[in-house]
Amino acid sequence: MTDFVTLRTAMVDGQVRPSDVTLYPVIEAMLHVPREDYVPEALREVAYIGDHLPLGGGRVVLDARVMAKMLESLAIQPDELVLDVGAGLGLSSALVAHLAEAVIALEEGETMAKEAEALLAAHDVDNAIVEVGALAAGAPRHGPYDVILIEGGVGEVPAALVEQLKLGGRMGAIMMDGALGRCMIGIKTASGMDWRWSFDATAPVVPGFEKQTIFAF
Repeated sequence: MTDFVTLRTAMVDGQVRPSDVTLYPVIEAMLHVPREDYVPEALREVAYIGDHLPLGGGRVVLDARVMAKMLESLAIQPDELVLDVGAGLGLSSALVAHLAEAVIALEEGETMAKEAEALLAAHDVDNAIVEVGALAAGAPRHGPYDVILIEGGVGEVPAALVEQLKLGGRMGAIMMDGALGRCMIGIKTASGMDWRWSFDATAPVVPGFEKQTIFAF
């Protein structure tokens, strides 16, 4: 029988801490949330390998290092409302729930959303709400949000998500340019989004978040 607690501790000590993740609430969340329960059943045994795990349909569960560094960069506060775009089976939302007042877990697939809802309930995550809807459209009825994070690569951030962010709010996204990627943290200002580099990372672009091509004739 696999000792997932030991694997989780080894993940934090071998992947998360060496990546300059120092915020105690983030480390505590990574130690507490059972990653193996929030990945597809067939991938439980490799949940801690230190790589993205496929969810199907071009979607992934972000690897622990990337997730932890993104959460550290966003510095989510205990009184904040967070929109988790592309929550998958609920791992990221379970982590955010340790940091925020509440999290809206947005998932496009109804089956996956129901699984996420069941898993979050089974683990007593009572400050997360699962919402079913197009990822690029966000979840406006629950907003505006203090923080929005996108689970996967982004070619272009949909305008709808920017609109749902509070003035002064933060957004975390892995901006992809071909094979190159950077995790960027954006702050919403009166004139738009002010983006800054946080760290290098890559992830498959989330369907619906591809860069729009403009043809000139």
